[in-house]
Amino acid sequence: MKKTRLNAVHKEAGAKMVEFAGFEMPVEYRGIIDEHLAVRTRAGLFDVSHMGEIIVEGPEALACVQYLTPNDAGRLSPGQAQYTALTTPEGTFVDDMLVYCLSVPDKYLLVVNAANTDKDFAWVKEKATAFRVFVVNRSDEHSQLALQGPLAQEILQPLTELDLSQMKSFTFAFGKVAGIDCLVSRTGYTGEDGFEIYTLAEDPTIIWKAIIAEGSPRGLLPVGLGARDTLRLEAKLMLYGNDISDKTTVLEADLKWIVKFQKGDFLGKAVLEKQLQEGLKRKLVGFEVLDKGIARPHYPVFAGGRQVSEVCSGTFTPYVKKAIGLVYLPIEFTEIGTEFEIGVRDRKLKARVIPTPFYKREKK
Repeated sequence: MKKTRLNAVHKEAGAKMVEFAGFEMPVEYRGIIDEHLAVRTRAGLFDVSHMGEIIVEGPEALACVQYLTPNDAGRLSPGQAQYTALTTPEGTFVDDMLVYCLSVPDKYLLVVNAANTDKDFAWVKEKATAFRVFVVNRSDEHSQLALQGPLAQEILQPLTELDLSQMKSFTFAFGKVAGIDCLVSRTGYTGEDGFEIYTLAEDPTIIWKAIIAEGSPRGLLPVGLGARDTLRLEAKLMLYGNDISDKTTVLEADLKWIVKFQKGDFLGKAVLEKQLQEGLKRKLVGFEVLDKGIARPHYPVFAGGRQVSEVCSGTFTPYVKKAIGLVYLPIEFTEIGTEFEIGVRDRKLKARVIPTPFYKREKK
């Protein structure tokens, strides 16, 4: 297994370590519930150094990124980022990701999922041969920390020269954190305000320990992959392999907002336009379980007297305090309030389609 540069500090903190995407990663420290609630009410610190970082650079970098993704990277100025996807010619997902505009129009950073980094890099490199660019996988050089929660700005500000109060959501800047050169972005995967901190430093534990020291008196906790999953589900943030894949289109995944048809050609555009015109046959929706029980991934889903699907993501989440989940349903069953059933061992639980995200933070 690979190890992030922060591996030792997790073990020192007593983290329970597991294999994830080829890395030895912390799944929890004090417990998923405590860590989840810390992020929702105070702050949490994550090691997400397993994520992938791919650079696309050259005179046609923007054109290349525009072709690879459905969102409009042409709207980005240096210092801005956007959520988007790598799409197939069928309009399905190679992956979902963030695109950072480092300079226009010739340098972009793609931040991709850990489990897909090698696949994504091969995909981008192959498609990029039609453009005057070069593509570099810099994942092994980067460490990435995520500081999330309502107190994130208050905790990070004393450690950086950057004026975080001027940093809007989905923007980033270069500066020092705990004396180390970093890229700091106001992004995250929890539904909370917060920052993601990228560094090429050989010893990112200096940053980790500085944030822990600054944040601990305010109730900050280190957070593992377990709470990362429950937090992202409450916020209806997708997990590749569960909620999106190369078998689900961007429109079916209820992500029409990242598809900018007017921007020009991109992989999967024709298929997505046709799907939009003809109407979706299925769509990803959120649900709550009405009976006592929890719907886990892959549990069978029944509607109209037949099995129609299976649960994508599902658990009992600590802040919303409900058994919730995501599932693809035939379009006739996707209206809010529609009831269906989920098979749990030898019984069927009633469930109901509800609005998403399940949790949305109050804007300051």
